[in-house]
Amino acid sequence: MDKERLLWIYRKMQEIRKFEEKALELFEADKLRGSVHLYIGEEAIAATVCSLLKDTDYITSTHRGHGHCIAKGAELAPALAELMGKATGYCQGRGGSMHIADVTKGNLGANAIVGGGIPIAVGGALAAKLRGTDQVAVSFFGDGASNEGTAHESMNLASVWKLPVIFICENNGFGISTPVKQSTSVEDISVRSAAYDMPGYTVDGNDVLAINEVVTKAIERARKGEGPTLIECKTYRWLGHWTGDPQVYRTKEEVDAWKEKCPIKRLRNHLLENKISTEEEIQKIDEEVIAAVEYAEKFALESPEPDPSTAMDYVFYEN
Repeated sequence: MDKERLLWIYRKMQEIRKFEEKALELFEADKLRGSVHLYIGEEAIAATVCSLLKDTDYITSTHRGHGHCIAKGAELAPALAELMGKATGYCQGRGGSMHIADVTKGNLGANAIVGGGIPIAVGGALAAKLRGTDQVAVSFFGDGASNEGTAHESMNLASVWKLPVIFICENNGFGISTPVKQSTSVEDISVRSAAYDMPGYTVDGNDVLAINEVVTKAIERARKGEGPTLIECKTYRWLGHWTGDPQVYRTKEEVDAWKEKCPIKRLRNHLLENKISTEEEIQKIDEEVIAAVEYAEKFALESPEPDPSTAMDYVFYEN
């Protein structure tokens, strides 16, 4: 990986981390209403995957979707405005946290339904194949969604039709409060790829280089018309399933142990130890990200609420 892309990934990871921390801060101050599902601890996956995609490629996301949206190119200010239900948000305040989308960057949207985005990604891949483009579609989903019928139906159809789609399972250890070992019949979710005659990989979801290696192979395969790939990225969410989660199902020691595996710290150390970047370059990125998040907060807080007279806009299709 070249320096430019590594630094891009580092910046995106920091943008996601600082954005999520700001969203939590605003929620706790009662300025951002409605629960949010935060991506802190999982940033390496979205940032690395999206660094390999074009604006014309598609992604579909989950209820924990802010990180995917930012990694696919969303600006922080309208993204935060959307979370706050403001008229200046990406969906004019209609989508909020769990339905944020930016189709100009190929982000077909987050989805509150577990596994709901998977067949949409397959649809995007089918459209690309029918049009004869080299586009690919990436579906991000969690370990819980891997047990949904939509996941299995989608993988089967994608394999039958050799669609250019990559299934990215973000296994963060829990489906809400249920440990994956209590809900899933296999230790490595990627082995399920064998049932659909596609390649399957399990990688460390906190390791940018490992993610990059397998996703690069999957995208090349998809663009050549050879069909889908299933990739499981094992990671961990530092915070609760949602902002009000009491987290009685895990110990502080377990969380702290995973925080020591911080993907941002890991990439930072790699950049410095291998003399790819300097402290000054990294510090500059950190400062720019903090400034961007502060601007996003100001923008979102000062943005207007949606006009009630527009409540029925975008509900019905008008030819």
